Amino acid sequence: MWFNFVIIANMITYCLNQSNTDPYFNLAAEEYFLKNFQEDFFMLWRSRPSVVVGKHQNALAEINHEFVQKNQIPVARRLSGGGTVFHDPGNVNFTFIRNVAKIQEVNFNVFTVPIVEALKKLGVEAYTTGRNDLLIEGKKISGNAEHIHKNRVLHHGTLLFDSHLEDLKGALKADLSKFEDKAVQSKRSEVTNIANYLPNPLSVGDFKDFLFTEIRKNIPESKVYEPTEADNEAIQKLSIEKYQTWNWIFGYSPRYRFTNKLETENGEIHINLLVEKGLLVEVSLSGAMPEELSIKISEALVGNRHDFETVKSAISGMNELFKLHNFPEDVLLGMLF
Repeated sequence: MWFNFVIIANMITYCLNQSNTDPYFNLAAEEYFLKNFQEDFFMLWRSRPSVVVGKHQNALAEINHEFVQKNQIPVARRLSGGGTVFHDPGNVNFTFIRNVAKIQEVNFNVFTVPIVEALKKLGVEAYTTGRNDLLIEGKKISGNAEHIHKNRVLHHGTLLFDSHLEDLKGALKADLSKFEDKAVQSKRSEVTNIANYLPNPLSVGDFKDFLFTEIRKNIPESKVYEPTEADNEAIQKLSIEKYQTWNWIFGYSPRYRFTNKLETENGEIHINLLVEKGLLVEVSLSGAMPEELSIKISEALVGNRHDFETVKSAISGMNELFKLHNFPEDVLLGMLF
């Protein structure tokens, strides 16, 4: 059996083929089932387009802010560590929650081998590098991460089945050089879709159903679980009070310093920001920047969230000063992110 290694035997496993596509609800559901049940869980779920950062990452550093804002892609933070991933309806997420005898013995293979074996039955040869990913012909199809709660392990991963890879690339920031912090940084990899390697075409819905059936039949004591009204209410409450909040998504980011520079006809302008818990605690503009403008901008921004709309609102009353010094507001906004 796949699950004998470090897994407590004879435990009922609740299996959910989740239909909700709200990324915040789904992330909250993982935490709810992890912390409020004794049973093991296996869950498959999809989300609408969204960027999901790891627990210990600097959210702003990981996203392409302009692309995310323009395309109205929500940003979320999950309970586990690891790097940033992109979700959309063409991506299938899998979650295992297991009671374990010895936390230190847990490894990713316990949870990725069933996925590899299921893909093999579809004629797809996937493999792991021994890290937190699954690949096909050297290209990444899955990123995995874990979170430990008492004697329970939450392991989850993505499966790029038929995702919009251009949106994935557009939403994730490639240049982290402007940020100086101790956050976990994502490692960018070449990605591909599983659908490209199927001998016989399959819709993402059929793929999800196949995976659910295939994994479930190899889990001893499995039982399909239908969340109760009380479950859904508790999950939605957790989603609203934690997962949808700015404090969790951006405020939880580690302390960081952001630097940027702009070449102008009068010389270079340098920006230096210190951000703690998502708030601007130091704002310094130097170089070819009029001192009056620099001081006013700093005064307007300190204490505010390092957030595009918040910053834009904070400097909105300085139009006359920007005109006086012939310095466009949109140029400043572009330098701050």
